[in-house]
Amino acid sequence: MAGKNKRKLEDLSIDEFLLSGIDQFEGDESEDEDDASAGEDETEVQDETQEMSQKKGKASEHKDQLSRLKDRDPEFYKFLQENDQKLLNFDDTDSSEDEEEQKYHKLPSQLEDVSSDEEEIDETAETKTKKSADKTTKVTTKMIEKWKTALKKEPTAHLIRDITQAFKAAVATSKGDGQSDCRYAVTDSSVFNALILFCIRDMHGAMNKLLNLKAPPKDQKKLILPSSSLRWQKNQLDIKMYLSGVVQLLSSLTQATVTAAVLRHVNQMVPYYLCLPKQGRQVLKQLIKQWSTGEETVRVLAFLALNKICRHKQKVYLNPVLKQMYISYVQNCKFTSPTSLPSINFMQRTLAEMYSLDTQVSYQQGFIYIRQLAIHLRNAMNMKKKETYQSVYNWQFVHCLYLWCRVLSTIYPSEVLEPLIYPLCQVVIGCIKLVPIARYYPLRLHCVRALILLSGSTKTFVPVLPFLLEILQREDFNKKPGRMSVKPINFAVILKLSNINLMEKAFKDGLIEQLYDLILEYLHTQAHSIGFPELALPTIIELKGFLKKCKVANYCKQIRQLLEKVQENCSHITSRRQKAAFGVADAMAVVAWEKEVAEEGTPLTKYYSQWKKLREKEIQLEISGKERMEDLNFPEIKRKKIQEKIEDKKEFKGLFESDSDSDDELMRKIQDDDDDDEGLEDLSDVSGDDDDDDDEEDGASMGEGDSDGNEEKPSTSTKKASKQVSNVDLQELAEGDDDMVEDLELSDLD
Repeated sequence: MAGKNKRKLEDLSIDEFLLSGIDQFEGDESEDEDDASAGEDETEVQDETQEMSQKKGKASEHKDQLSRLKDRDPEFYKFLQENDQKLLNFDDTDSSEDEEEQKYHKLPSQLEDVSSDEEEIDETAETKTKKSADKTTKVTTKMIEKWKTALKKEPTAHLIRDITQAFKAAVATSKGDGQSDCRYAVTDSSVFNALILFCIRDMHGAMNKLLNLKAPPKDQKKLILPSSSLRWQKNQLDIKMYLSGVVQLLSSLTQATVTAAVLRHVNQMVPYYLCLPKQGRQVLKQLIKQWSTGEETVRVLAFLALNKICRHKQKVYLNPVLKQMYISYVQNCKFTSPTSLPSINFMQRTLAEMYSLDTQVSYQQGFIYIRQLAIHLRNAMNMKKKETYQSVYNWQFVHCLYLWCRVLSTIYPSEVLEPLIYPLCQVVIGCIKLVPIARYYPLRLHCVRALILLSGSTKTFVPVLPFLLEILQREDFNKKPGRMSVKPINFAVILKLSNINLMEKAFKDGLIEQLYDLILEYLHTQAHSIGFPELALPTIIELKGFLKKCKVANYCKQIRQLLEKVQENCSHITSRRQKAAFGVADAMAVVAWEKEVAEEGTPLTKYYSQWKKLREKEIQLEISGKERMEDLNFPEIKRKKIQEKIEDKKEFKGLFESDSDSDDELMRKIQDDDDDDEGLEDLSDVSGDDDDDDDEEDGASMGEGDSDGNEEKPSTSTKKASKQVSNVDLQELAEGDDDMVEDLELSDLD
C-alpha cells in the first residue's frame, strides 16, 4: 500500500485512480511543494474549511477539491473535461444534506441593535426639517406690497424668482403638501388670496416687461413667442416653475369664479405655454377637463384657450387634443337630463368648431369613429341580443351620431369631408330600423332630427319623411289612454318609453307635437326646391288620411294646420314653376331658380320663422323643468267654505240627501276595492277626455255612468223627498230581486 501511495498520478490508470480516490494523493503532492507555500496553503485552507463547514455540505467540499485539481494536475483536469463533463459541472445545491440543513433556522451568535439605525434616520430627518424651517420665511402682506411696487418700477430676474417661489409655496399649501423645497411658506388664507390675486393680475405684464416683449399689432394674427427674446434662457427656469404652478393651482380649485379668473390668466399666458412643450401638455390636459366638466363660464374660457393653442400649433397639438376632447365628450354624455343637455350641446358645437381647423385631421378621425359606430351597429344586427342592442340604443351612441352630423354640416362645403355623408346617413338609418317598436319612438325622433340637420346643411336629399309618417300609420290616436299623467313627457331627454308611458295621454300629446315639429322642419329645408310638390305629395295624402280617421279635436287641429301650410307652399311653387322658361335637364338654371325662390321666401319659410320663435320659448321652459300650465291664464275656482255648504244643505235638504248618499257609497266602494289604482285611473280617464265628444257619449252609455246612475235612482223614481237610509240597508236592498224602493211607505213629514 505504501508503494502504491508513492506512485504518481501519471502512472495510474482510470480504474486505479477511481478506486484509490483523490484524497490519498493530495498529501503526496503537497510534500513536493515548498514549505513556505505549503504553510500558507494550509492556513488558507484551514480558514476556508472552517467557513465552508458552517455554510456548505459535502457536495460543496467535493466541488472545491475539483477546482483545486485544476491547478495541481491540469492534464487530468483536461481529461475529465473531455470525457466526463457531468462530474465537473454539478450544482452544490443538489445535495440533500444541504437542503436538510437549510430547513432549520439557526440563531445568530449576536443580536443586532436596530433601534440605533432608526434613531439615526429620525435624527437626520429632524435635522433636515429644522434646516428647512430655518431657511423658509413666511410670506406676509407687507412682502406682497413690496413686490407689487417693485414690479411696477422695474421687474428683475431676482424679484421674479422670489415671487415664483412664493407662488409655488402657495400652490403646495392649496394641494395639501405641507413640506416643500421652497424658500417661502404661506400659512394664512388672506395672504394666500392676496398672493394669488397679485400673480394673476401682474405677472403676465411683468414677464413681458422683463423679456422686452412688445404687444403685437391688432391686425397681426401671429403671436410673438417669448422664446424669441434674448433674456429667455436666463429666466426660463423661473418661468417653467411659475407655469407649472398655475396648472397645479387650476387642478386644485373647486369654486367656479376663482377657476374662471385663473383661466383668463391662462389665456394671457398661452404664448409662454407654446414655448414649453411639457407645461403645454399639462395645461392642455387641465383645459380639456374644465371644458368637459366645468360650469358655463369655465367651459367657454377653457375652450377659448384650447382653440388658441391649437390654432397657433396645429401640427403639434391639434390631433391629440381632438382625440382627448372626443373621448371626454363621450364620457360626459352617458347620462342626459334637462340640466346636462345644454352642456352636451355646447360640447357638440365647440367640437365642431375645433374640427373645422383642419379638414385632413377631421377626415382621419371622422372616418375612424364613424366606422366604429358602424361596427357596433353591425354586431347588433347580426347578434340580435339584448346586450348588443344596448350597445347601440344608448345616449353615447346617439350623441356621437348627432355630433358627426353637426361636424359635417358645420364644415360644409368641404371636398375632403363630403365622402363621409353617405356612410353616416346609412348608420343613422340602420339605427332607426334596428328595433322599430313604439317604445323607441323617442330614439327614432332623435335620429330623424340629426338627419334633418345633415340634409338641410349639406344640401343632400335624405328620405326622412317615411320614418315620421310610419308613426302616424301605426299609432291609434283614437284609443282612450289607460291613465292620466300629471306632467308632459319631455322627449328631448329620453330614449325609450316604459309600458306605463305608452298608456298615458301625455305620450300621444307629445308624439303629435314632435311629428308636427319634425315634418315642418324637414319640409322647411326643402321649401324652395323645384320638386317640392312631388316631395310633399305622400305627406299630404297621409295627413288627409289621418284627419279622416282621427276623432280627437286637438290632434286634428294641429295636423290640419300643417296640411294647409304644406298645400299653400305647393301651390306657390307650382305657380312659380309654370312661369319658368327652362327645361328639367338644365341643372344650372334649376339651381339659379331655387336660389332666387329661397331669397324671396315661400309661405312655409315665413310661417316656420314665426313658429320657431314660439317653439324655442316652449323648449326652454321644458328644459328648465317648468310646466306649460304656468303660462296659461285659467280662471280661478273659488271653493265654498264648510259653513256655507251646511247652510245650503239646510235650505235644500231634499236635493242634497241623495247626493250625499251616493258620494258616501262611491267612496266606500273605492276604499273597499282591492285595485285602488285602477279605480282611480278609470275616474281620471272619465274626467280627462273632454276633447272627444263622441267618446264621452259612448262612455255615458256604457259602464262609466252606471256607478252614478244606480245611486241616483231612488231620488229620480219618487217625486217625494226620500227618507235617509243607512249604507247597509241600501246594500241589502240592492241585492234583492225585486225593486224594493217602490214598496217603501214614506210619510209626508219624512
